[in-house]
Amino acid sequence: MQYEVRALSPDNRIVAMTVDAQDEHDARRQVEAQGLHATHLAPLRSLRRPAASRGSLSLVLFSEELLALLTAGLSIVEGLEALLERAGGGRLRNVLERILSGLREGKRFSSLLAEQPDVFPPLYVGIVRAAEGTSDLPRSLQRYVDYQSRIDMVRNKLISAAIYPCILLFVGGGVAAFLIAYVVPRFATIYEGTGRSLPWMSQILLDWGKFASGHGLMLAGGALATILGGGTLLRAAIAKSGLVTLLGRLPVLGPHLRIYQLSRLYLTLGMLLEGGIPIVPAMETAGGTISPALRERLAQARAAVQSGTNLSSAFDTQGLTTPISLRMLRVGERSGELGSMLTKSAAFYDGEISRWIDRFTRMFEPLLMSAIGLVVGTIVILLYMPIFDLAESLS
Repeated sequence: MQYEVRALSPDNRIVAMTVDAQDEHDARRQVEAQGLHATHLAPLRSLRRPAASRGSLSLVLFSEELLALLTAGLSIVEGLEALLERAGGGRLRNVLERILSGLREGKRFSSLLAEQPDVFPPLYVGIVRAAEGTSDLPRSLQRYVDYQSRIDMVRNKLISAAIYPCILLFVGGGVAAFLIAYVVPRFATIYEGTGRSLPWMSQILLDWGKFASGHGLMLAGGALATILGGGTLLRAAIAKSGLVTLLGRLPVLGPHLRIYQLSRLYLTLGMLLEGGIPIVPAMETAGGTISPALRERLAQARAAVQSGTNLSSAFDTQGLTTPISLRMLRVGERSGELGSMLTKSAAFYDGEISRWIDRFTRMFEPLLMSAIGLVVGTIVILLYMPIFDLAESLS
């Protein structure tokens, strides 16, 4: 955990610093080891990490490097020492030093990871703890790397598909705002001097342009207040229900987001089961990867499994399956390959999600461009309609 510290140096100067420590006692000990006296010590609550530590620890990169060293024949201590030598400063070095210190004291690797929950999530700790029971840490690390790569692949595909529509909306909205706020008021000034009656749609647009020009600050303030108020309400709704739950209420996105959540659930459960973790602890760990609504259903399914119900029936009762995944789960239970079948189900739905994203992008982007063109074109036509009418009357 990051701690913000203000300390007094031996020459009576105030020193501000950030310490990466397990708890407040550890942070104070680190400060005193530097010959300083801590006058203020509090957890760092900023959403952004300090520049020295931001981005310095990636679980996937850490796992890949440790996996390469273990595969080369090094022990876990030798591998971590090698990583420490090239770590330099920052957060990664502090994490590695704490892990190595604990290993030399005889502590378990998984227990040391669990002591740093802000760095190593329960899912990671669980697969490492299961690997300690089978003495197959490299294979478990490889499973986690593959798991995270598949999760990132779908997430990156969603982000990439959303970038272009967002750019279109930003540019189209900017052009429309420029026309209404700058161009329309000037056309209104020109048409006022003609003394001619204008088409009613053009008159409405010009009246709005004059109003926007005369009350620009008020409109800008109202728009800013609306954005801030809407953002506050949205953040409160996300904090209460979760972003996925809110998006899941949309008629088009809802069913596909549910499939995405089930895919993550199946993939996480499959990885944990293949790693040797029992079904009930695996279900408890996997609950952290899905939305609160599905998490409640998963908790009820876990209670049913604890009472003796098989996984496929418990999932089917709680609506955590589809017809295809239900059949695959039943096959996995009969063959004893439940973890493998869960992973295959996740792969099937990942492919379905990717195909839907491609189809939706190909359909949505032209529609969005057409809508923006229609709005901008309508504004331009309404501006020039009085000119066309004047030209017709002169001829």
